[in-house]
Amino acid sequence: MGETITIKGEDGDFTAYLARPAKTNAPAVVVIQEIFGVNQVMRDICDGLAAEGFLAVCPDLFWRIEPGIDITDQSEAEWKRAFELFNAFDVDAGVKDIASTIDQVRALAEVNGKVGAVGFCLGGLLAFLTAARTDSDASVAYYGVGIESRLAEAEKLADPLLMHIAEEDQFVPKEAQTLILATLKNHPQIQIHTYPGRDHAFARVGGEHYDETDARLAGGRTLAFFQQHLGTGQ
Repeated sequence: MGETITIKGEDGDFTAYLARPAKTNAPAVVVIQEIFGVNQVMRDICDGLAAEGFLAVCPDLFWRIEPGIDITDQSEAEWKRAFELFNAFDVDAGVKDIASTIDQVRALAEVNGKVGAVGFCLGGLLAFLTAARTDSDASVAYYGVGIESRLAEAEKLADPLLMHIAEEDQFVPKEAQTLILATLKNHPQIQIHTYPGRDHAFARVGGEHYDETDARLAGGRTLAFFQQHLGTGQ
């Protein structure tokens, strides 16, 4: 279903995985990677969104460090590499790349003009910043790491944002969750769902903390959110 395309960014060109829906005049969703690059998990998410009527694109946000990163969460060596990439990553540059991706995708003839974003882990933080800094029409953040240090950005947020928070997230401490909820719960554009008993990456299929029930629940909420704010090509 998918193919590789080139995105023209402010600082250079980079690749992205693109999955097209069966019908044209479809809304688009930018899928924002975890710390493992544009891997099979991200490609499967794109394919799943395409099956629901969205054009889905996952840009390679690690291209400045090393283009084409495609690793898993299944070995200690890959985890070590993933955290090296995370620590070397420039968040602000990544948001600029997402903005470039949104612009390019929105201009495609087969897209209805609406573009959203969904991100996981590192991508959850980037989805939050995408909502605040870009013209994404609707954004979804799954268990974003580090949002608590960026809460002032929410003042700039003008379009809808949906957040999924795992209550036992080892990378988002209870204190951070409390601060996030207290600061954002009354924001007119933000919906927040918390998942009791769930750890980080509960929606990553095949991951250590994957929970099928809550992954489906969060996925259903995300799909309904996008259908409400972006429309659907179905």
